[in-house]
Amino acid sequence: MAQQQRVNTPASSTDREIPDKLYFRIGEVARLCEVPAYVLRFWESEFPQLHPNKGGTGQRLYRRRDVEIALRVKSLLYDQGYTIPGARQLLKGEQRHKEPTLALGIAETPDQAETAKLRKLRRELREVLTLLSKPSRAAATEPTPIHSIRAVRPRPQAEPTQLQPLMFADLIPPNG
Repeated sequence: MAQQQRVNTPASSTDREIPDKLYFRIGEVARLCEVPAYVLRFWESEFPQLHPNKGGTGQRLYRRRDVEIALRVKSLLYDQGYTIPGARQLLKGEQRHKEPTLALGIAETPDQAETAKLRKLRRELREVLTLLSKPSRAAATEPTPIHSIRAVRPRPQAEPTQLQPLMFADLIPPNG
């Protein structure tokens, strides 16, 4: 049996394993992309799709999506030979034709009809909230529910001023 030898071929920049983290600092992304940090900052100015959040200290915090875009930009520029305007145009076209991703059953990029429906629903919910938060005038005039009333009736043997509590069974007709 002949043993097969492994050949170390350089992996393309999009095949890199991205650690499972919520945020990455610019130095970590620079190591993953194998480019200096100033190149990433330049790409941010050239590619609108690449926009990391900035923390309270002003430090760039890249999400996984930003790292994937940076790796895609590197692949387009360095491996496939695109110019910056060409890579920008290609990424814009890819973003436009991309299917909306579903997260918890809600599309990230809903079309205009869905957006209008959501706005209408939000407006209706606010109206209901407004109605429910207002004190009702009818609440003061509405009768109290039967289970909270302590009805009284005169006792036949007692003096007319004494009252006896009325039981729920007394309210049901005998043939009822």
